Amino acid sequence: MHADETKPQAVDATIDSAPIALGPKGESWLPMALDFGPLLVFFVATKFIGVFAGTAAFMGAIAIAVLVSKFRLGKVSPMLWLSAILVLFFGALTLYFHDPKFIQAKPTIIYSFFAVMLLGGWMRGKPLLRYLLQSAYSGLSEIGWLKLSRNWGLFFAALALANEAMRATLTFDMWLTIKVWGVTIVSMVFAMANLPMLMKHGLDLGEKKS
Repeated sequence: MHADETKPQAVDATIDSAPIALGPKGESWLPMALDFGPLLVFFVATKFIGVFAGTAAFMGAIAIAVLVSKFRLGKVSPMLWLSAILVLFFGALTLYFHDPKFIQAKPTIIYSFFAVMLLGGWMRGKPLLRYLLQSAYSGLSEIGWLKLSRNWGLFFAALALANEAMRATLTFDMWLTIKVWGVTIVSMVFAMANLPMLMKHGLDLGEKKS
């Protein structure tokens, strides 16, 4: 038995609030860094040099994240691809029209996309989250994958509504702070809250292996 087979699998969330697959040799930190890093760059740059410079920095950072993922992990996850495309598209609109409402709409689009995809698959009896995460949840049964897809689909739908409410009622700085820190914390708490259900349906955390 290989040593790395005894390591427990991590349950993390990307900056767009979806669970992520593990990195090389079970290291979840790199996919997490690639997802969170660009948004952290956006947050810091916006705070110190303004929203439009921050948006440009966000676009550059996520392009770098895609390249690092490609050459370090050997692939780019569908979630990172989608996030990068939307950041570049809505970032370009923000800079062209000089209006930050475009970059604020990006989370709503991606949350809504995942909600429709996951809930649609769940209603058809197809746990699409399994195809996105591949082997991230070892041992999880078909029922477990279906429930996980349903739960994240509902969570994304709630996030889409919350983002629209926040960008309609809050200042840009307050919206950005909640997006970076509040949504990330809530997403991680939600991921952990799913653990009892996942373990009930066969999730292997490595604790039973010798």
